[in-house]
Amino acid sequence: RRQRDAVGLTTFSENVEIYTPAKSTMAHHKFLFNQMETYLNADPDSNKTSAVDAMHQIAERLHRRSLIVVLSDMFDNSDKQDELFSALQRLKFNKHEVILFHITDKQTELDFDLENRPYTFVDTETGEQVKAHPNEIRDTYLAQMDKFMKELKLKCGQYGIDFVEADISKGFNDILLQYMIKRKKLF
Repeated sequence: RRQRDAVGLTTFSENVEIYTPAKSTMAHHKFLFNQMETYLNADPDSNKTSAVDAMHQIAERLHRRSLIVVLSDMFDNSDKQDELFSALQRLKFNKHEVILFHITDKQTELDFDLENRPYTFVDTETGEQVKAHPNEIRDTYLAQMDKFMKELKLKCGQYGIDFVEADISKGFNDILLQYMIKRKKLF
């Protein structure tokens, strides 16, 4: 705000739900904070998401070079992974600076560190349930997650996209502080 930078906000599920063009007015900033607070206080919904479609829509709407900060787990349908990388590449091709904060819960999603007992895993977007014992699927799951993470980091590196691992169990203060210190050293 002090630098009078224009800021916008886009939220999406399967479609873009909120899109505000970048502005630097005090009223616009208050509106953005109110929108984010509404999401923060809302009950979680089970809407499906499509980062691919949203990123293509954002790329179509942004005409000025912008800094785009994406906060996502990037777990679109596995059959859409190539499209997901294409959408990220399109943002970079349009001369936008892109930072991807890859949001995960490292302990459960990446390390699969769960107790040795049966679980019912629920897809929050589709409601689909799978009953499994972590020890029976751990190796396969970890291999698939490792493959996904390597590909995501590789593609971000190829496209010049800053990739930041954001473990939600740590909170965003430390993650943002570390990233801002790193960024300050670069510029």
